[in-house]
Amino acid sequence: MSESGARKPLRVLMVEDCEDDALLLLRTLKKGGFETEHVLVDSIEGMERALRQNAWDLVITDHCLPGFNSREALGLAKAHLPDTPVIIVSGSIGEELAVDAMRSGAQDYIMKENLMRLVPAVERELQEAASRRLRRQTEATIRHMAVHDALTGLANRYEFERRLREALESARERETVHALLYLDLDQFKIINDTSGHEAGDELLRQLGQVLKSRIRESDTLARLGGDEFGLLLEGCQLDHALQMAENLLKSLNQFHFAWRGKVFSVGGSIGLVPITAGSGSPREVLSAADMSCYVAKDEGRNRIHVYSDGDSELARRRNEMEWAGEVTQALREERFVLFSQPILPLAPLNPGQGQVHREFLLRMRHADGSLISPGAFIPAAERYNIMPAVDRWVIDAVLSHLARNRNNVSLAEETCFINLSGSSLSDAAFFDYLREKLRQYRIPPQRLCFEITETAAITHLGRATEFIKDIRAEGCRFALDDFGSGLSSFPYLKMLPVNYLKIDGAFVQNILSDPMDCAFVEAIHRVAHVAGIQTIAEFIESEPVRAQLLKIGVDYGQGYHLGSPEPLYSV
Repeated sequence: MSESGARKPLRVLMVEDCEDDALLLLRTLKKGGFETEHVLVDSIEGMERALRQNAWDLVITDHCLPGFNSREALGLAKAHLPDTPVIIVSGSIGEELAVDAMRSGAQDYIMKENLMRLVPAVERELQEAASRRLRRQTEATIRHMAVHDALTGLANRYEFERRLREALESARERETVHALLYLDLDQFKIINDTSGHEAGDELLRQLGQVLKSRIRESDTLARLGGDEFGLLLEGCQLDHALQMAENLLKSLNQFHFAWRGKVFSVGGSIGLVPITAGSGSPREVLSAADMSCYVAKDEGRNRIHVYSDGDSELARRRNEMEWAGEVTQALREERFVLFSQPILPLAPLNPGQGQVHREFLLRMRHADGSLISPGAFIPAAERYNIMPAVDRWVIDAVLSHLARNRNNVSLAEETCFINLSGSSLSDAAFFDYLREKLRQYRIPPQRLCFEITETAAITHLGRATEFIKDIRAEGCRFALDDFGSGLSSFPYLKMLPVNYLKIDGAFVQNILSDPMDCAFVEAIHRVAHVAGIQTIAEFIESEPVRAQLLKIGVDYGQGYHLGSPEPLYSV
């Protein structure tokens, strides 16, 4: 390359006590196409100063220098700039010393009388240095990714749990006190659903930085998954941790997220757990914080719940979590079974005086073989959104049973009542699943009557109305269960096109002894008949109760007096 051509910049530190030799090396590099920026040093002090003050692409050192040699120069260079190549250029180095220098980290040694090797050696070592830097950067990136959340840049769950283990060890060994905060955003799902995942991701990134700006350097903030964050406050007493939690909630409430012309507010719920010498395992501490956070949500959201031993709310939450796990396991292991209970006309069964119905009831078989009633596990399944899967299992099991018994004349005329949870109303794919199963088993849809509780229907009024219309358009019937439990639902009957009202058993049980309950039953029945809806009384446990209901005019009854639930052994 000519001296007038484009040159490659090169910052070179020259460790040389002979200025003429240094000029010769620089001329050689220039002829080889390099434009050098250099500093010439000839002492340990000068070299250390140059290494601290600048970043160098290359170090060229003589072997013999006043007061030190290439071995020491090499050690200094590697200590300050481990990726920077070092080339020894000397007129007095033996083969043994040269080999030793290479073993110590020198990239090459060149005799001064053979400088034609210098430029190729420099080009080769610059490429090698670039490869080393790239490899080091890649390794650093991999290490960073292993312990950081890719979206927010905060610590990830793995790293958070590692630091939590260390905090627990220090609490036990040195009796230091720490605190763990578990934060769950209250409005994230709304933003994510209405504006898309891109908006949700950006919200998490921004909130991560907002939260990070409010904590100490020694604290560990992590994204634990979804919209959940963990904060480990090391060396922090409970009162200070509570103040920190309150400050974080205040910051969340003051934060407004802008996205494509819309502005959203967010809030959060926080579970706070002190970490002391008596704390359990990392898993137990995280579980306590998670449950405390959910208690804060249950108490109204945008608040803090502090964990304490013997906390009744946490005990309830823990019990629900255990039941949720049991339900999930039972689904996998096919440990659900169906019972059925008759629903009979209250008038004598003369021809044309009413149709026999049957309600299918769910039980769960425990791992030890015992049967568990739905009241024990359904609240947990509803809270943890497992009920849509349970409802699907029930529908498949009932329709399968009907298909196997389609030639049984005594069963062919029965209407089958199937309970649905409120969460299935919000499941967009649920109706498609039902339609598919009706086609699969070739069950006449008019044989099926689906029922949901009055509370679930009113809570999901818009979706319930749409769902009931879809069900009836398919040919199925619909019933409202536990009707009257709120007595605020009469106006909704105009909007809910149901076939049956099942009168809440709490009124039926006391119909003979409580005039008010009797009046409620009469009112429900009268309003239902005006709306063209048939009534079913639940919890009929004696003949006098049946007779009183018949006197009122109630159409159907259900209870132990009329027939106990019986297992479907064929399911």
